[in-house]
Amino acid sequence: MKKYTGYLLVGLVSSMTTLGGFYFVNNKENSPLISNAKNSNNGDFELVDYKGNYGYNAPNFVEASNKAVHTVVSIKNYSNQRQQQQQQFFDPFDFFFGQPEQQQRRQQQQQPDQDQPSGMGSGVIISQDGYIVTNNHVIAGASKIEVTLNNQKSYIAELVGTDPSTDIALLKINDKGLPFTKFVDSDAINVGDWVLAVGNPFGLTSTVTAGIVSAKGRSINILGKNSESPIESFIQTDAAINPGNSGGALTNANGDLIGINTAISSPTGAYSGYGFAVPANLVKKVVEDIKSYGIVQRGYLGIKGFDLSNDDAVKQYNKQYKKNVKSESGVLVTELVSKGSAIDSGIEEGDIIKEVDGKPITNFSNLSFIVGSKRPGDKVALKVRRGNTEKTYTITLKDAKGSTKVRSKADLTPTEILGADFEPLTERQKDSFGINYGVSVKINDNTAKLAEAGLQDDFILLSVNDKEVSSKADIEKVLKNYKGRVSIKFADYYGRIYTKGFTMN
Repeated sequence: MKKYTGYLLVGLVSSMTTLGGFYFVNNKENSPLISNAKNSNNGDFELVDYKGNYGYNAPNFVEASNKAVHTVVSIKNYSNQRQQQQQQFFDPFDFFFGQPEQQQRRQQQQQPDQDQPSGMGSGVIISQDGYIVTNNHVIAGASKIEVTLNNQKSYIAELVGTDPSTDIALLKINDKGLPFTKFVDSDAINVGDWVLAVGNPFGLTSTVTAGIVSAKGRSINILGKNSESPIESFIQTDAAINPGNSGGALTNANGDLIGINTAISSPTGAYSGYGFAVPANLVKKVVEDIKSYGIVQRGYLGIKGFDLSNDDAVKQYNKQYKKNVKSESGVLVTELVSKGSAIDSGIEEGDIIKEVDGKPITNFSNLSFIVGSKRPGDKVALKVRRGNTEKTYTITLKDAKGSTKVRSKADLTPTEILGADFEPLTERQKDSFGINYGVSVKINDNTAKLAEAGLQDDFILLSVNDKEVSSKADIEKVLKNYKGRVSIKFADYYGRIYTKGFTMN
């Protein structure tokens, strides 16, 4: 018993000593464990009390969320079911064996020519009289667009215009006094700023997620399939963005618009920490153009080039052309477009573009964003380095056709509205299909009339409004000043004939 009593006394004394020491340490002013976040040096380390006050209030997103959710809408895309299946599904056995008449009739019975929901997304109300901005890919191919507000009131929306280069579309619903978002200067946001993503992921309406601005000026090469001159300078965020968020709002901590959520980078197709939004300043410019002119006015430098900050691209260029270009910030001009803005102003191949209007150029997406935000006829100051000298050129921007004039939708040619180039049929094509008329289609706008009707490259357009066509001139003649319903007949790669219709507007 004496033996155990001794052990007990030793343990008691040890415990009291430990507690006393801990109390002493926690009450010394220079202790690293004291409250109120005071610092202390301890050898090579600096310790700080993480339990204290950090010196700022934690963010509260309640007011911003309440403000934003009422301006974000759900968008349902309705498209023709038969058209969807013709575009998306193809049985390779049809090529070898054809489709028996019974099978064709059965499929026609199973595929009624009617509108069916084909996709959902989000949109943002930007004016009290019902203008709504969304992504172009949300409404692509739609024969009917349904918009549902946060209060569950639904409308059939009018498509005012689209811009495939930025993936922005403008809709209009007929109502007044609607809640709407205010635009923020997206150039003024900083990496690390708090942001909210508001939308309808997976059909879950009025969903709000929070994160920060992870990066600015990101290019992820997703818009090139819809446009020959895409503009990608996305705001990157780690706020959770999922399918259905497309077209929704990216707001600041006050609930005001800094971008339109557009894409995610994910191996699974769902949120994995990388979301991308079109900056509000670019959205605003696109919307203003569509409202004022019916189409987007865009200036072009008329150059081809690449980022000198891309080490791999620099190495490949040096190897291919036996050059000794160094990696740095800026864009190297590798080719000039004939009669373009740059060549007319004295820019030469090999010049390195360093600044536009005093703004540093770090990469090609940065350059295309700044220039693409301008209109034909606008002037920009371009600072370039040629050899060891730098010089600034004043350049008057032209459009893609080489004009400095602003064009309206009424100035578009019929083939521009159709969104395709046309080539005469070869003798081999005529023999293969057993026809002596028609034109081969080359789609140049995947969001325009012909692409939405289901045509693809190398399909053959046979007739327009029941008139056989054999050249681009034939098409222009039939559709010149025409604004009504257009009927077209075309053949796919395998000679199957389709008849489609759309409104020429």
